[in-house]
Amino acid sequence: MSFAEGILNGKSAIVTGGATGIGSSIVRKLGTLGAKVGIVSRKEENLIAAVRAFKEDDGIDVAWRTGDVRDPDGIKNSFDELADEIGGIDILVCNAAGNFICPTEELSWNGWRTVIEIDLNGTFNSCQAALIHLKAAKDGGRIISISTGQAEFGWPGAAHAGAAKSGIQNLMKTISVEWGKYGIRANWVNPGPIKGTEGVDRLIIQQGLEKQVTKNIPLGTFGEGEDIANAIVYLSSDTGRYVSGAGIAVDGGSQWQRFL
Repeated sequence: MSFAEGILNGKSAIVTGGATGIGSSIVRKLGTLGAKVGIVSRKEENLIAAVRAFKEDDGIDVAWRTGDVRDPDGIKNSFDELADEIGGIDILVCNAAGNFICPTEELSWNGWRTVIEIDLNGTFNSCQAALIHLKAAKDGGRIISISTGQAEFGWPGAAHAGAAKSGIQNLMKTISVEWGKYGIRANWVNPGPIKGTEGVDRLIIQQGLEKQVTKNIPLGTFGEGEDIANAIVYLSSDTGRYVSGAGIAVDGGSQWQRFL
């Protein structure tokens, strides 16, 4: 998909978990289309490597701060510092997440709590931390959270992540109503299996499920990080200015395969 060159000129964006996987694809797309981008992640070495790659491979300068979305005060400090550096926050992409395969019967409290804290609580903390800056966004702030189609249908083997992602969708719906008065739009994207990501490798490839999962994708193939990034651009730019409280499935039609 091609967007107009410079469609995000004058915009500033923060992407949590933006150093790797889907997050890095989102950063690359936002930056090449004109946005000033900042990324936050827990691991400094990942951040440094990612920023170097963005500069060398894509010619974009990306700001960074270490931060843990589970720490509300810490993430607020990171966001404030990045906002000063990149000129505010017009776009917030809540991408940081954690997950692992475990039957609910065997799921420990610590395992449950850890994923809820990263995925759901981390999204809440990020939204709260960005709010003062999103309110000041000239053309209205945008929040886009990464969720999953399993949040709407259940996720056997990953109840913790499914519950967290379902909560994220409800949070986006609520924020779209409560913060609409500030001109803030809140939406989410449900990615299907995206090749080359840690999640697909750990949850699908390493489990020996590649053929089974591919068979259940109507388009017959895994997606790419750019597919998700394109949806983020749509929701972040004027093209999505009247979309709020909504989700976009970017999954090759696999969410409906379960009903066939």
